[in-house]
Amino acid sequence: MAAYNVLIMGASYGSLLATKLLFGGHKITMVCLPAEVEAFNSEGARVRMPIRGRKEPIELDSRNLPGSLKAAGVADVKPGDFDLVALAMQEPQYRSPGVRELLDAVATSKVPTMSIMNMPPLPYLKRIPGLDTDAIKAAYTDASVWDNFEPGRLTLCSPDPQAIRPPGEKINVLQVTLPTNFKVARFDSEQSTAMLRQMEADIEAARYNPGDGEVQLPVKLKVHDSVFVPLAKWAMLLTGNYRCVTKDGAIDIKDAVHQDIETSRSVYNWVVGLCEKLGASASDLVPFEKYAAAANDLVRPSSAARALNNGVPNIERTDRLVQLIGAQLGMRNATVDRTVAQVDERVAANRQKAA
Repeated sequence: MAAYNVLIMGASYGSLLATKLLFGGHKITMVCLPAEVEAFNSEGARVRMPIRGRKEPIELDSRNLPGSLKAAGVADVKPGDFDLVALAMQEPQYRSPGVRELLDAVATSKVPTMSIMNMPPLPYLKRIPGLDTDAIKAAYTDASVWDNFEPGRLTLCSPDPQAIRPPGEKINVLQVTLPTNFKVARFDSEQSTAMLRQMEADIEAARYNPGDGEVQLPVKLKVHDSVFVPLAKWAMLLTGNYRCVTKDGAIDIKDAVHQDIETSRSVYNWVVGLCEKLGASASDLVPFEKYAAAANDLVRPSSAARALNNGVPNIERTDRLVQLIGAQLGMRNATVDRTVAQVDERVAANRQKAA
C-alpha cells in the first residue's frame, strides 16, 4: 500500500490525526510555532488515549510508530510536495502573517485539502447546493483567505474527538478526553477519495501493544459520501460549546447541556432541522440523546469559552454561521440568537481591552 506524504497545519489538535495516520506508515509534517517545532522534533508527539476496560489511558509516542513525524515552520514547507493537506488550526489563525501565505499556496497547489476545524472553510460550503455563501462571509474572521480554493478539492472532517493539552505538561503532549471518530466527506475526485479510504483502512487495522498484549485504539477515520455528515457537529457546538460562554465567564459543556435539558434539546433539534433543510438526511446526523449522553463526560469549558476567558479577540464563530444560514432559510431560534449576542458581547469586550 502507498505511504502518503501529509502536511498538517496546526499541531495541538493536529497531533491526534497525525498519530493515527502514523500507524499506516504515512509521512507527516506538522506546521507549528517555533517552540512546538523544537519540542516535536526532539521528543515526538505524545498522545494519551483512554481505552475501554483499562483504568489508565495509554500514551502513544510518535517515535515508536511505523510512519514518520516531523515539525516545521510556515516558511519551511512547499504544499506541492504533499499528497494531502489537513487544516487543524483555529479559523482566525489562517489570516496571520506566514500562515495566510502558506494557506494560499495550498489553494493554488490544488493538493486535496481536508479541514478538521469546527468552522467549515467557506469553499466547502459551496459544495452544498443552493446555499448563498456570500451571505455568510460575515461569520468568518477574514473570508478572503479562502478565495483561491476549488470547492471540490476541499473537504471537511468533523472534529468529534475532544482533546486538550493538559495544564502543566509539555507542549508536545495531548490528552484525548472524548475518543469518538473523525467523520470526513468524500472529495469530488475518486482518486483523492481513494486516498482517504486507504487512510480509513490503515487506522482501522492498527493495533498497539502497551506491554500486555495488542489493543485496538479508539478514534477512527470514517469516510462518507454525503457532504452533510460533518455538519452533525453544528448541533453539538450550538447546544454545548457556545452555551459555555456566559456573562460571568465559562461553564463546563456538561453544565451547558444538562442544566436545562429541554432548552438544550430544542436548540439541538432546531440545528438538526436546519441541516435537513439544507439537504441532510437523518442518518447523516446524530440524535440528541446520543450527544447528551456524551456531554456528561465533557467536564471542561469549550475551547471557544476558554479562549474568550483568556482575552482572545477572535474565535471561530460557528454559532454566527449557523444563525446566518438559518436566516437564509427563514429559520430563527431565540436561544441561538441569545447565544450569538452573548458571544458578540464577550468578543467586543476582549477587542476593546486589546486595542
